[in-house]
Amino acid sequence: MADRGWPGAGLVTAAQRGDVEALTALVYGSYPHVRRFAHSLCATPQDAEDAAQEAVIILYRKIGMLRASGALASWMFRIVRNECLRRTRALLHRAPAADPVPPGTAPGATARSAEDDALLRLEAERVAAAVAALPADQRRVLVMRDIQGLPGRTVADRLGLSAAAMKSRLHRARSAVREALSEEKSR
Repeated sequence: MADRGWPGAGLVTAAQRGDVEALTALVYGSYPHVRRFAHSLCATPQDAEDAAQEAVIILYRKIGMLRASGALASWMFRIVRNECLRRTRALLHRAPAADPVPPGTAPGATARSAEDDALLRLEAERVAAAVAALPADQRRVLVMRDIQGLPGRTVADRLGLSAAAMKSRLHRARSAVREALSEEKSR
């Protein structure tokens, strides 16, 4: 299947004027690009699908707000990026509540205190910041392998890498995160 480019400026202009067929073609023509970008950014495949769908819904509803018809791709990517970030923040805020008892606590022990919750949130934010600081190629491998839990071969295939190159990037990413976290603790 050939990879097609973004829909042209003429189609965008027609959609902005209310041409329903042009708007439909615009949504269908943009979706594969938006979806691919979302999968490279979002923490989970489900979040990526949701972010891509949200982006095309916004495109459908707010095409009239796009000022330059040639800026469709950057506008859509910004929407997807913001949606992925919003979903990642929500995931980080949900994470502490998902485990009411700290790891290593005996069964039947009391639930975490507010202080424990705050410390876990801070730890999650530190890890998220360390991951966000990685170069994009290392971050993609780390997110796909360690957060999404995809098999190494799948990660390598999706990113167009050899298994050895994927493992090397993953090792560098993990080492960089570990180093960033240890440096922060020593301060």
